Amino acid sequence: MTRALLLVLGLAVVGGALGQANEVAKPDPVVEQRLRGLAEELRCLVCQNQTIADSNAPLALDLRNQIRDQIGKGATDAQIRDYMVQRYGDFVLYRPPFKATTLVLWLLPAFALFAGAFLVWRIVRPRAKAATAAPVEGTARRKEIEKLLSGDDSNRA
Repeated sequence: MTRALLLVLGLAVVGGALGQANEVAKPDPVVEQRLRGLAEELRCLVCQNQTIADSNAPLALDLRNQIRDQIGKGATDAQIRDYMVQRYGDFVLYRPPFKATTLVLWLLPAFALFAGAFLVWRIVRPRAKAATAAPVEGTARRKEIEKLLSGDDSNRA
């Protein structure tokens, strides 16, 4: 009896954890229009390369429902954005603001580009010099070998 009770309780907990909220059955077009605009500005924290408007992740669905609730309560778009930033940080914004805490997000791509260009330059430049110098060295060595093979006695003592 106790095992059966524990099994039922365990299934209820797992079922609740895996369940997700559904989208609104009869959406209000005005609310959905505002939701779509806001959802395009917010990053899905699970997918990270999609907006919450495009993501099917359960968290994105929950965030869309939170936005619907806040729109229903009369919150402005700025208030909703501020709420999301306060709760999830600047990373939730698809275009984070330029400030000290997001400086790395903005400057890292440029730094990586310049560092990559510098590395390519450092690797290619010595190889280019070696390629242009090699034929000259090879030509002198070839003449020396030909002289030895021809039996020219002028170099022998």
